[in-house]
Amino acid sequence: MRILFAASECVPFIKTGGLADVAGTLPKALASVSPGDEIRVMLPKYRLIPEHYRYSMRHVFDTTIALGWRNQYLGVDELELDGIKYWFIDNEFYFGADYVYGAGDFENERFCFFAKAVLESLIRLDFIPDVIHCNDWQTGFIPLLVRQYSKRPEYAGIKTVFTIHNLKFQGIMSRPLAEDLLSLGQDELNSVEYSGCVSAMKAGIRYCTRITTVSPTYAREILTPEYGETMDLDLRLRAGDLVGILNGISNELFDPSNDKALPMAFDKDSLVGKTACKEALLEELGLERNIDKPLFAVISRLTDQKGVDKIRSILPKLLWEGAQAVVLGMGDKDYEDYFAWLQHESPNFEFRREMNDALARRIYAGADLFLMPSRFEPCGLSQMMALRYGCIPIVRETGGLADTVEPYNEFENKGCGFSFYGHSFESFANVVNLALNVYSNKKRWTELVKRAMSVDFDWRQSAQKYLELYRGL
Repeated sequence: MRILFAASECVPFIKTGGLADVAGTLPKALASVSPGDEIRVMLPKYRLIPEHYRYSMRHVFDTTIALGWRNQYLGVDELELDGIKYWFIDNEFYFGADYVYGAGDFENERFCFFAKAVLESLIRLDFIPDVIHCNDWQTGFIPLLVRQYSKRPEYAGIKTVFTIHNLKFQGIMSRPLAEDLLSLGQDELNSVEYSGCVSAMKAGIRYCTRITTVSPTYAREILTPEYGETMDLDLRLRAGDLVGILNGISNELFDPSNDKALPMAFDKDSLVGKTACKEALLEELGLERNIDKPLFAVISRLTDQKGVDKIRSILPKLLWEGAQAVVLGMGDKDYEDYFAWLQHESPNFEFRREMNDALARRIYAGADLFLMPSRFEPCGLSQMMALRYGCIPIVRETGGLADTVEPYNEFENKGCGFSFYGHSFESFANVVNLALNVYSNKKRWTELVKRAMSVDFDWRQSAQKYLELYRGL
């Protein structure tokens, strides 16, 4: 079986969010559980891709393709890494800027070009896949274009899977622009119409063979008006083709017993190294080196979706009562300004406005509690990484958070984290207090940390489910 994974970002080349982690780890997991299949990944060749990767690429071909009235350059470069072959769509006009994502008509034009470039490249690469696995709105027009290209015998058998990582972002553009860029007819434009415009997300939902989301709970949630982002009717019409498959993480990449970013290794059978990691982290952050104080962590985009309003509301009380906290992330200016102010006001708090993977892993390893009270969360990977490193998550019961964090049961001494339901600040505060009460009981806390580190979210389990889905097509 031939599988092409099309995505707008992919680790280790370029990353802004969890999609990159999925695009970088799922294909490897697919190859490991089914080595006889041919797995390829295609993504834009951004200028921001590190030079050592760019210089290692091999140029495969270049040509020009029609994009409406435009005649645009299309080049494809190739790089094989860890047994996976990656193809990079090269066009300096669209991907040569100092950013990954932009806005407005040009942003829509960039990814209309990418969608068409993917299909135009296949026959030149002599790789006609059985399945094209598309991801989020940036690849939403690919299933529609497959329908168009299926008139050519080479493309007639291609099936498409469209994964919704985050339904909130939908690739809305004007009808004339979509008609111009992709040469769509009126029937096709009507089928992907959205409030007088056109939606790339709707195109993916409407024309793909199967739809997946990144957790079972999110698959159910997006069928409702509360979580459906005005697409719930379209999704309910295709509910029979919708399945939720939980994302995973790589146990090799996120392994506290063999993580070079940590000052000392540890595992669930010996937590001495975790204590050493906490001491080193407190020193690195400039906080008081008192390992008995609970250390809270936030590693996140600083947006309302991530429940940062609740975090902002509870932190002063926690700090006043003697806890310590660290926030690592970037996002809305109001939140960035608040955390910068709080850092100035409290000696127990540190704010790092950056994206730093090595520091993130040191925080997972050294912190005690991880705050993630998201308003909605399609899957979430941060809570999985936190569990892997023995940092106990406190989450809202939504999407993938509900699927991955079994709530602590004090009567049966079970569970791997803490969760609350609803949107009230009081519910969040109550569960934080419960977590602190358990933290004060060192025996119970140690048992909880060991259970958390025993939970397995390795990609191999999910990869097997994807393979079954592909084969079923």
